[in-house]
Amino acid sequence: MPKISEADLILNADGSVYHLNLLPKHISDTIIAVGDPSRVYVVSQFFDDIDFEMNKREFITHTGHYKNKKITVISTGIGTDNVEIFFNELDALVNVDLKTREPKQRKKKLKIIRIGTAGALQEDIAVGTSLVSEYAVGFDALMNFYDLPMNDDEAGLAHDLQKKIKLPFMPYVVKGSEELLRTVGFDMLKGNTVTTPGFYAPQGRSLRVETRLPHLLEDLSYYHKNDFWLSNFEMETAGYYALSRLLGHEAVSISAILANRIKNKFAKNANRIIENLIEKVLERV
Repeated sequence: MPKISEADLILNADGSVYHLNLLPKHISDTIIAVGDPSRVYVVSQFFDDIDFEMNKREFITHTGHYKNKKITVISTGIGTDNVEIFFNELDALVNVDLKTREPKQRKKKLKIIRIGTAGALQEDIAVGTSLVSEYAVGFDALMNFYDLPMNDDEAGLAHDLQKKIKLPFMPYVVKGSEELLRTVGFDMLKGNTVTTPGFYAPQGRSLRVETRLPHLLEDLSYYHKNDFWLSNFEMETAGYYALSRLLGHEAVSISAILANRIKNKFAKNANRIIENLIEKVLERV
């Protein structure tokens, strides 16, 4: 394969990848990803030691050990646009020779576990639930710029969702890592997660501006195709699943349900719920 140009893969003066500001030696093969930069410190407080720290924009990285296992935790900020930067630069760290700018012939597979928060779309999903996303449904535009392979079931769901919810665009549907669903999320509630490109109108909220899809919340809650229902929504998971498929990594998204949008309930002990989920995931990775 040809060399990757300086304009396509931008490196800092020390040879690190541009946004994450990391070198290959700074990360482990197991990555915990969080949206909120402050949550990196919540994760790494459980580490036995921290060998490396880097702060660059919203991308904060801590690498250390938990019970003798090397783990990296990185924040991405909000949205699939940041997830795209995160995935491409992580992949470059392990699958591109940064000195020659040539892709390596032997590819490394990372395990990437997103720990996030979400709002439930079904009345019977209790606040405080740990939910693992079996499928992600992307309402964002990121995959319009990639050629994402979807199987027949995923493509069928995408077309059905557009038709029944009357979306002015085609969503994408992609399944998470079978391996990580089994090893990390085995006893959690399995759900199908909608990833939205915003927090307000794309999630059915209206403050001072009327939304284009005023019944979106109800339509998402009622939607089903056979036994496929939508369980929750947030703003990153579909990007994780799509890019992990394209780049050949394993990814799973686990959410602490902090709100039930149908019941209009929000967790009173949100920090404790998140910390409990973090501890559970660390024990399993």
